[in-house]
Amino acid sequence: MGKAEPTGARLLDIATDHVRKHGLERTSVVAVAREAQVSHAAVYRYFASKDALIDAITADWHKAVETQLAVVADAPDPADDKLERMMLLLARLYRERLDHEPNLYAAWLSAIGENRAVVRKHRRRIRTLIERVVEEGRSIELFRARSNERLIAFLADALHRFTEPVAIHADRDANRHELDQRLARLLRVVIRAMVAGSV
Repeated sequence: MGKAEPTGARLLDIATDHVRKHGLERTSVVAVAREAQVSHAAVYRYFASKDALIDAITADWHKAVETQLAVVADAPDPADDKLERMMLLLARLYRERLDHEPNLYAAWLSAIGENRAVVRKHRRRIRTLIERVVEEGRSIELFRARSNERLIAFLADALHRFTEPVAIHADRDANRHELDQRLARLLRVVIRAMVAGSV
């Protein structure tokens, strides 16, 4: 009986390990196929191209981030508390990816630079979760503004340095404890402004 072909999940695990160890440029479909002991054509049955394979790695991590944020968004806490926790969590998860998986983070930055679909989908999902909490706050007049859009734009502008992947990468050598403190202080100011209706 011949050896069973590895599943797409197994190929994804191998590819993730290759990017983690060797970086995006030195990862190839041929190398992934070789470790899986299949032809590169077998890999292409699951992933149409190297970009598709790398995007699948990124999407897998995106799903984990989105799931954790959704837990906070679905909690029964007040909207202002949830929004604060969500933004702190988002910043922490992104920074941890940079700190602990720099080659995987670099692959993500490459997808961001090319504005690939995997990036756009993640941004939409994050926005949807944030919008859900913002709308919850507006519905009881905790957050005061003419629209969700206005509040979300304000939040994005204010927190850009701490929640945008390119900006996080630019701060990669900064003191993490100091950045955490600055983000916490800024978030308190931002949410107070949302509650006060001064946005």
